[in-house]
Amino acid sequence: MSDSTPTRMRFHVQARRVDAHGSLAVCKEAQIALDTDLAGNPQAFNPAELLLAALSACMIKGIERVVPILKFQLRGVEVIVDGVRQDVPPKMESIRYEIVVDTDESDQRLRLLHENVRKYGTVFNTVAPGTDLQGVLRRR
Repeated sequence: MSDSTPTRMRFHVQARRVDAHGSLAVCKEAQIALDTDLAGNPQAFNPAELLLAALSACMIKGIERVVPILKFQLRGVEVIVDGVRQDVPPKMESIRYEIVVDTDESDQRLRLLHENVRKYGTVFNTVAPGTDLQGVLRRR
């Protein structure tokens, strides 16, 4: 009898406080400086910026995943993300994004690419239910 349970991807990140001005997150062979200073640290991502960066990376990785499947031709991708934080309770109230694709593909193919980004992104689908998440995908 075979086990039909799908294999689950697992992720592991460790973070440690360096000093009162920052912390360090480590994953695989990579590390990211974290802004955990109450006064802010312009040389590191704060937690909200990390969330927006993760969302951006999710969108770009989703595009990379479907480009060969759709045989979509592109020269580059840029993602711009802006978030608005509410104070009580503290959370990301809204996130707006713009995905800019350097391509000669048709508008219909751009819509299909955007649909795939919205439908299959792990971080996108984690953030979307609790946040007003809206954006566009457009041609450069």
